[in-house]
Order: sequence, then structure tokens, then C-alpha cells
Amino acid sequence: MTVAAPGSADHRRLFGVAYRIFGSVHDAEDAVQEGLIRWHRLDQDQRDLVREPMAWLTRVVSRICLDELGSARARREQYTGIWLPEPLIGSYAGEGSGRGAMDPADSISLDESVSLALLVAMERLSPGERVSLILHDVFGLSFDDIAEIVGRTTGSCRQLASTARHKIGAPPRPTSSTSDQKERDGVVEAFLGACMGGDLEALVRVLDPSVVSRADGGDHTRAARKAVVGSDLVARYLLGVVGKQRQLTATLATTIEMVNGRTGIVTREGDRIIGVFDLEIVSGRVTEIAIQVNPEKLHVYTP
Repeated sequence: MTVAAPGSADHRRLFGVAYRIFGSVHDAEDAVQEGLIRWHRLDQDQRDLVREPMAWLTRVVSRICLDELGSARARREQYTGIWLPEPLIGSYAGEGSGRGAMDPADSISLDESVSLALLVAMERLSPGERVSLILHDVFGLSFDDIAEIVGRTTGSCRQLASTARHKIGAPPRPTSSTSDQKERDGVVEAFLGACMGGDLEALVRVLDPSVVSRADGGDHTRAARKAVVGSDLVARYLLGVVGKQRQLTATLATTIEMVNGRTGIVTREGDRIIGVFDLEIVSGRVTEIAIQVNPEKLHVYTP
């Protein structure tokens, strides 16, 4: 039986689980590949005992992720500057499963769970909290199934998910209506226009007074080592960044594209992606900005 073939919905679902747990495309791909290797190592009699191969693979991939989260966190603690997730440019790890009768107020939607802002917030969670939250709220696994993966009791996993929700807070509920999408597109366009036009006042107007900007350059690209906070400081910082880029090269192309399933901003020099901006927008203003300029994290993911 062929399961989770590359490009299939099942493969994208497994990647979606791993990406949300890691916030890393590379680590997510490795976890999915290892899970598929373990499936293919089973003999036919063993496979025949598996009633739902995708459920089996979801458990295995989740366990692989859980086992690797500790070392991944240790690497991030040694990271140069601010660590941000790898953006999904032109793609969306949005495959999940229905959550049945779960109360939407007590769950995280697919759209929320793949936003860079929430992935950053989830860095505050323990491995068990993160896995329990993602598997239950986003992918609809029961706490009985999660307990088997995490190695805790059902009640303990329920508490882990609850604690995780409390730690990251309740993000604004996104909707998929056309009017809301148009509002987001308008804010992104206004943000980009102000940045490219060097218009400080226009940029401040589109930013929330308490806006937070974070940039990830890793070891390769200069970026602010600490978060920049406040509309005036963030606006001046962004215009400074744009000005320096223009001094370095006149061949930059900045466009509005899909980033993690919603409109974002991508800057290219020729065919090379050199920067991605993901904006968190609440009530028509930008509240958080994630700027990814680490070249090791700037690739178009093809599921």
C-alpha cells in the first residue's frame, strides 16, 4: 500500500503537523521522511495490522518531533540574534482534520496555527504542551491518542493543552470572509507603499502604537538583535532598512505574495529571495512584524 506519497494530501498533512511543531521546514521534512522510512520497514503482516495507516504515521511523526524538540530548542538557545520560523512562501501547510464538536473558543484554527507570530509564541511552550496543543486543537486528535504519543495520561495531556493555551494567550479569531481578506490586503498594500515611498507618517498610521518587529538574520545577514517596539521606532527602523537595501542594489523587486497561507511581502534580488515580511494585523493595524532575512531559511517550499 502506498501511503503519503510526495505531493499528496496525506503527505502535506504530515508535513503540516511537523512544521507546526518545529517551525522549521528542514526539520519537518526530516521527521516526515523518517516516519515514512519506519512505515516501509514494516513487513506485510505488520502493515496488515494497521487499520489506519495515516493515523499510525501521524502518531509516529509526532513522536519523532517530540523526541527532537529538546535538541532543537537547545540549538535555538545558541542562535545568533532572534530566532524566527522558516516562512512557507507560496505554500500553505493547511491540511488538518475536522474538530467535530470542539468549542471554537477553546481551539486554535488552521490559519492561526501556521502564522509566524503564533509559531514564535509557541516557543514558550514545553515540548509536551506544544505537541498536545497542536495535535488536539489543530488536527483533532483525541487526548487518548495524544497520551500514547506524549507518554502521559489522558488527563495530563488535556492539562498540557490547557496550559499551553493560557501561555500563548487567545489570538484574535481570523475569518475567511472576502471583506476581511480585502481589509488585510489593503493594510499590507498600505504598509508596503509607505515603506517603499519612504513615507514615515503613512507608515506610522498603519502600525499599532505597540507594534513589535522581530528580524532573523542568523549568522549570515545583519539584523536587529532585539525586538523593536512602538510605531515610531519601528517605522524609522523599517525605513532605514529599506534605504540601506536600495543603497546596496538597485535590482530589488518587492511583491505581495502568499506567506504561510495569507498575504505577505517577499523581496527578491533576481531569482534569489532575500527577505520575507509576515504581518500580524488586528483591527486594521499591524501589531507584529516578522522579518526573515536569514538566507538559510528563504526557500520556496514545494509540497
